[in-house]
Amino acid sequence: MKKYIVPVLAALVVGACAHKEAEPVAAPATPAAPPAPTKAEAVLKSAKGSKVKGTIHFTEENGEIKVEVMAEGMKSGPHGFHIHETGDCSAADFSSAGGHFNPASGKHGSLTSANRHAGDMGNIMADRKGKSNQSFTMKGSLSGAESIIGKAVIIHKGKDDLKSQPAGNSGAREACGVIEALN
Repeated sequence: MKKYIVPVLAALVVGACAHKEAEPVAAPATPAAPPAPTKAEAVLKSAKGSKVKGTIHFTEENGEIKVEVMAEGMKSGPHGFHIHETGDCSAADFSSAGGHFNPASGKHGSLTSANRHAGDMGNIMADRKGKSNQSFTMKGSLSGAESIIGKAVIIHKGKDDLKSQPAGNSGAREACGVIEALN
């Protein structure tokens, strides 16, 4: 029996020496965070009894947002124009959009006020045909803690007086659109 044990043991020892350690497997690479959006859009829908419709474009460059308004169906004159805290236009009067977007707890004011709501954009002007095609820039961001993405943009029935607290006394909400990233 000794004749058979030695070759079997030798084969086991040789087999054990021939075993290779498995190469360590690299952990999968963490996917890079998607780039912050630089463009956004809100498509406006009308409140019951209103004919206001349009599209608002937002483009971020160098810490400012260019806002381009293309809206129609308003009475001629100024209309309060604000970003509201919740991207929800489901209530008939758009109250579901909440109050003005105000992450820094500022006071209501004009677009150029030093201490304003982040959502204060002043007034847009409708011409005699009820159209507003205008653009302006404002402080703001499409990313980070004070991003306007996912918020609602509202056109009001009346003029924002730029001083009454908390919202400028600009009347009913005529149109609402949720701000969505485009890239």
